[in-house]
Amino acid sequence: MSHIVRLNYRLNRFLFCNDAVMCYLCTDLNFIDMTKLYLVRHGETVDNANHIMQGQTPGELNDKGREQAREVAVKMAGVHIDAFVASDLWRAVETCSIIAEPHGADVITTKLLRERDWGSFTGRYIPDLKDVAWPDDIEPIEDLKARARQFIDFIREKFPDKTVLAVGHGIVNKAIQSVYYNKEMKDIAPMHNAEVRELML
Repeated sequence: MSHIVRLNYRLNRFLFCNDAVMCYLCTDLNFIDMTKLYLVRHGETVDNANHIMQGQTPGELNDKGREQAREVAVKMAGVHIDAFVASDLWRAVETCSIIAEPHGADVITTKLLRERDWGSFTGRYIPDLKDVAWPDDIEPIEDLKARARQFIDFIREKFPDKTVLAVGHGIVNKAIQSVYYNKEMKDIAPMHNAEVRELML
């Protein structure tokens, strides 16, 4: 049987040891139980399909997005999940509610999972923004990643040793993984609508 040893989630260093090996590397190493996080991007929205920058607008799933959420619901129906968490933006809440329905569970919302605030770019047609100078009212990447750290801490502290499914958005989910893996945002693969990734916190 293997044991998982966590150094620090920001470093994303996991050491796997078999029963025959005793690990005394440093005082920071602890045999612990961990919180499992299923990180999900919301289903496709009307604005996604039309290539509109949604930012922190509520958004609304289209028929394809609802079907994507139902597919995740079927996939996760037999998985034990202790809590369902979503951004407080409607497209994430709707996606999470569909996924949580087979479990008969309520959805907890948090502003920490909101999409990046795109400021003056919000509501614009994305292809038109390719060569446009970025305005000063876009949420700084440092602030976004700080929010991502707060979200990870929130999940670990509120749901220790539990399994949580959380529905967020493309860029904030990338920021969460950037913090988790200690990688640059550009090195995190984009998440497709209704894609699920697993993190151990």
